[in-house]
Amino acid sequence: MTESRLYPSRPILAASVAVFRDGRALLAARGKPPSEGLFSLPGGQVEIGETLAEAALRELREEVGVEAKLIGLIAPLEFIERDREGRIKHHIVIAAHAARWVSGEPRTGPEAKEIRWVTERDIVGLPTTPGLAAILERAFAFDRRESAR
Repeated sequence: MTESRLYPSRPILAASVAVFRDGRALLAARGKPPSEGLFSLPGGQVEIGETLAEAALRELREEVGVEAKLIGLIAPLEFIERDREGRIKHHIVIAAHAARWVSGEPRTGPEAKEIRWVTERDIVGLPTTPGLAAILERAFAFDRRESAR
């Protein structure tokens, strides 16, 4: 990547994934800015020539060591952060996906300082990235619909 994530000239495209296993979703506390220390879905920037789905699964593998099978695209989420002068410090458009766990036990690392498998009730009170609760609500509903098929 040739452009900085800080003060970008255009939005940065990213993909994330809500992985489900036994009715719980995998969350990772971010190990790096932006939103360091907040729980979020594993994910990251889409690389050139990579589909959103490929990026979501690659980031899941790289970030927490888990393999999964995608079951669908949940929704887009935008993260826009301004500095004190009002300039755009971050602008990231994230395509959130839902998936089912296939293999691998999640592990922490530089990008994921803590890992949790959570139920819908567990989310309340967790420090999360903006918009995560709404994305997880949709992801849990998606997982329930797919499980009923």
